[in-house]
Amino acid sequence: MIPVRDALTDLADEQREFAELLAALGDADWQRPSAADGWTVADQVAHLADTEEVAADTLTDGPRAFAKTVPRYATAEDFTAAGCRRGDGLTPEDLTAWWDRAAARTRRLLAGRAATDRVAWGFGMTAETFAAARLMEHWAHGLDIRDALGLHVDETPRLRRIAVLGHSTLSYALALARVSRPQGRSLRLELTGRDGTGHVVGPADATDVLRGPLLAWCRVATRRSRASPAAPTALGATTDPGTPAVPTASTAESRMTAEGELAQLALLHARAYL
Repeated sequence: MIPVRDALTDLADEQREFAELLAALGDADWQRPSAADGWTVADQVAHLADTEEVAADTLTDGPRAFAKTVPRYATAEDFTAAGCRRGDGLTPEDLTAWWDRAAARTRRLLAGRAATDRVAWGFGMTAETFAAARLMEHWAHGLDIRDALGLHVDETPRLRRIAVLGHSTLSYALALARVSRPQGRSLRLELTGRDGTGHVVGPADATDVLRGPLLAWCRVATRRSRASPAAPTALGATTDPGTPAVPTASTAESRMTAEGELAQLALLHARAYL
C-alpha cells in the first residue's frame, strides 16, 4: 500500500498555517466581512469545520457522509449556508476548537488510506486527490480572510497541488458553466513562482498554453481572482466597519497569458471545487 503520505503532510502544513492565522485574530476580526460576499471571518471557519466533519464521515461512511448529507438540501449553496449557520453564537475559541477537532479526525483517517483508494466525494476521487482538495479549501478560505484583512499572502510549494487540481477539474468546471470544451484541444500550464521556479502542468504537446504566476493561477482556479482587501492593518486592530474595501488595481486573470481557445476558457471558468 502506498499511503497518502506526501499529500497528507502538505494538508497538515496548510492547516497548521490556518491555525496560526486564527490564533492571531482579534475578537473583533471574527465578525468582520471576509473577501467572500456575505461571509464573515467566523463563517469561513464554521464552513471549514462543518465540511471537515462531512469529510471524515465520508471516509468512514458515517451519517454525515457527502453522499448522504448534500442531497438533503435543495442546492449545494443551501448545504454550505447551513454549515456556516452552525457556527452562529460560538465564541472564537469554540469555533477554533470545533474546526481543529474535525480537521484532525480527517487527517487521522486519511493516514490509513492508500493514495489510490477511492473517496465518495462529489463524483469520486482518489484519497490523494481528496487530501489535495481539502488543502485547496483551507488555502482558499484562508485567502478570503487574508484578503479581507489586508494581509500578505505567502507562496508555498503546496500551491502546486492547487494548480494541478485546477487543471484536472477543467472539464467539470466547463460543464458546470454549460460551456462546451473545444474538441481536440488540450491545455498546458506554464507557471512561475515568486522565486523564479517553473511549474509545468499538462502535456508537452498541448494545443493551448496558459502562462503566468503560480499564485495568480491558484486564485483563478479557486475563483478568488478579484481580491478586494481592506487597508492593511495589524491583526486584531479595530477599524471603522463602514470603511470601504480598497480594490486591487489588477486581477489575477490580467497577469495570465492565454494562447488558444481552451486556455481562454480556463481563465473564465476554472473551478477547483465542487
